Amino acid sequence: MDPPFNEIYKTLLYNQITNTERDVPEIPFSFSVTAVFEEVELPVIDVSRLIHGAEKERENCKEEIARASREWGFFQVINHGISMDVLEKMRQEQIRVFREPFDKKSKSEKFSAGSYRWGTPSATCLRQLSWSEAFHVPMTDISNNKDFTTLSSTMEKFASEAEALAYMLAEVLAEKSGQKSSFFKENCVRNTCYLRMNRYPPCPKPSEVYGLMPHTDSDFLTILYQDQVGGLQLIKDDRWIAVKPNSRALIINIGDLFQAWSNDMYKSVEHRVMTNPTVERFSTAYFMCPSYDAVIECSSDCPAYRNFSFREFRQQVQEDVKKLGFKVGLPRFLNHLY
Repeated sequence: MDPPFNEIYKTLLYNQITNTERDVPEIPFSFSVTAVFEEVELPVIDVSRLIHGAEKERENCKEEIARASREWGFFQVINHGISMDVLEKMRQEQIRVFREPFDKKSKSEKFSAGSYRWGTPSATCLRQLSWSEAFHVPMTDISNNKDFTTLSSTMEKFASEAEALAYMLAEVLAEKSGQKSSFFKENCVRNTCYLRMNRYPPCPKPSEVYGLMPHTDSDFLTILYQDQVGGLQLIKDDRWIAVKPNSRALIINIGDLFQAWSNDMYKSVEHRVMTNPTVERFSTAYFMCPSYDAVIECSSDCPAYRNFSFREFRQQVQEDVKKLGFKVGLPRFLNHLY
């Protein structure tokens, strides 16, 4: 069932990350900070007020969403429109598909070629590894799947409802930043977004290997459904904090593109997943991404970032990961004219 982690990982040396690139630290700050001081509950926002609330309630809800996105970059939503029945079915179906033998998963024809991924091929030391496996599924794979299995129908239901929630939240954030809210329905269409089903197997060296290494998301926003095992951590006030699971809530986080588009009003916050020595963890994430040709343009007379296309951003991230072993992200696109 598990990918051959032990067989591959034992060949790696426990050496420090090194690089010869200028203007990039020898090791990212987040990689060197391991202590977690506390477990916290992220801000919880009842988003049903956006639909059913009176005008004042709707405005209060919008302000809470914007404030959490400015101050945390992460928040939780309840009464979000995705039923517990759909979420539970999603969890059961992904457990079932991950229970298949590794050889079957790695050659699966359920989705397009390359959808199944595990580990970190570019890793040169343990701190660059991700002790996890995933199905990275474009939304079009789900919509076009003619094999009407319980998995495909459950994914379609979850994806459609997550998509509607993402549009609603993105439009609120655009409005509160003075931006054009129609941007998302024009640029973040179904064939540019995707789902990712994750499994984090038990790890024999939880203090040395991440489930998912520290990173920010290369999208506009992410909607995460996780189980109750825990392990998600994020940076707040220059320290790592653990996120307390909430069975009623979905987790929302701001991605790099929203930070740039809002001219740093909203924060794309570094986060990671820690491994567990005895218990596996499951999660499903929806990623709201634009087309590759979409141009990310700061909403300011003094933009913090130069204009860039999503294709350019993705290519730069992939190049940095290949060369350095980690993502640099938005600092590569700073506007040096201001």
